[in-house]
Formats: sequence, C-alpha cells, structure tokens
Amino acid sequence: MENIEEIYKNYANLIKNYIFLITRDTDLSEEIMQDTFASAIKQLDKFRGDSEISVWLCSIAKNILYKKAKKNNSIKMISIDELDIADNSMLEDEFISKDNKLKLYEALQNLDADSREVMYLRLTGELSFREIGKILHKSENWARVTFFRGKQKLKEGNFNEIG
Repeated sequence: MENIEEIYKNYANLIKNYIFLITRDTDLSEEIMQDTFASAIKQLDKFRGDSEISVWLCSIAKNILYKKAKKNNSIKMISIDELDIADNSMLEDEFISKDNKLKLYEALQNLDADSREVMYLRLTGELSFREIGKILHKSENWARVTFFRGKQKLKEGNFNEIG
C-alpha cells in the first residue's frame, strides 16, 4: 500500500472535486478533503483493501460531509434517489481532450444530480462502475445506466465529445 503522502498526492484533488460536485462550495470541499485525510490517517490500519483506496476515501469524505450537513443546516447537498433500472452496456473509451474539459464541466452542471455525480466519478476519478456503485450505495448496474443516460443528455445538449 502507498504511504499517506502518496495517497494524498494521488487522491486529494479527486476528493475535493467529488465533494465540490455534491455541494458546489469550494471552501467546504477543501475543508472536507482535509478532514478526510486526517480521518484516513487515523484509520489507515483499518483499511482492509476490500475496495480501491479511492472508494474508501470517497466514502470517508461523504460520511464527513453528511455529519457536517446534519450539524449545519445551511449546507446544501444534492440528494440521490434510488433507481431500479435494467442493464445496458455502453462505450466511453473515447472521451475528452484537455481543450474540451471546461465545456464538459459546464455541461455537467446542466445534468441532474445523479448523472452529474456518476459522470464526474467515472470521468475524472476514473472509477469503475462497481466502485461508483459502492461509493453511492447503489448497484453497479445503476451506475452504468445513470452514466449512459447522462451521456445521452449531454449529446442532446450538443456536447458531442462523449463516445
């Protein structure tokens, strides 16, 4: 396993961006990211390796965010409702160039909360659908279908950089 400095270097932006996606609050995202790594340091010996470290860190971050939101009613988060959807397969191998990242992030803001969160984790976190499902407490299939539907909505909105 990587040491905590390498883990921080590799995953700090992922955590910060993930929380920003949920809250759209830069300061809160930075705070949660720092709290996540402080908590991860304390719990590092408890990490069993059952999942990717990114999944573990995102789960810690989300739990910290929920605790803060419970204490502070002014924190607004995007709710994620359970969907019961049949299996679909999709291709997303060819995705975005650096030139189109800004356009993509702007387009993602027009998606519903579920699609935006799944797409962000898949595209910037490069997480598998199984990992995304675990982070969001949903099924792998739910993550796949939500990603597919998000791609379709982006295509309808004339953002055609998604395969």
